[in-house]
Amino acid sequence: MSLYERLGQDVGIRTAVDDFYRRLLADPQLVPYFENADLNRLRGHQAKLLVQVTGGPVEYDGRELAEAHDGLDITGPDFDRVVAHLAATLADLGVAAEDIGEIGGALGAHRDEIVTAS
Repeated sequence: MSLYERLGQDVGIRTAVDDFYRRLLADPQLVPYFENADLNRLRGHQAKLLVQVTGGPVEYDGRELAEAHDGLDITGPDFDRVVAHLAATLADLGVAAEDIGEIGGALGAHRDEIVTAS
């Protein structure tokens, strides 16, 4: 069974993404990054990205991650905070620690494309 299937396929991933964004938007340190963002579009892109990195049938078709995050001046600690929110979301949904680690590793591989500030 693929990681995509273990996460509950599209329905499970969309549930995770919705909860993940609730957490991000409730975090006073992170919410400024989203002030001018189209949240529906972001949720859609995040879901597609998670489907792709978990072996699902959808390919991420958004902008390159470096381009999408350019000008946001995302710091390393804020990137780590976002990843922690995603890990907590997945844990609360009953996702196995090994699967959370696999997802975190796949997304963490893009850290240098996203973190642009000290």
